[in-house]
Amino acid sequence: MSEERDPGLQPERTRLAWRRTTLACTVAAVLAAKTALHGGATTVGLLVCALCGALWLCFLALAHLRIRALATPRPPVITARHATAATLCTVALAVCAAALVV
Repeated sequence: MSEERDPGLQPERTRLAWRRTTLACTVAAVLAAKTALHGGATTVGLLVCALCGALWLCFLALAHLRIRALATPRPPVITARHATAATLCTVALAVCAAALVV
């Protein structure tokens, strides 16, 4: 007797959560860039803007890999390395965006 795991809608919900988080990171990066460039471009503003862009691209790549993995019939468990990298990118992007606002 074979007991196959029926994931139901969990992979779909998780995929949607990754997409929502990617959208939130995109909004944070765009607002950070707008804030950094508002009133004239400074060296520090441009560096923080570039850092926000790099963090956003890193998170986008990680999210894309996870979304593709979730599209398989038996999605693999997220690795600790992948989860840590995504968390660090998100937190660092939030810190950079907050630093530009303050």
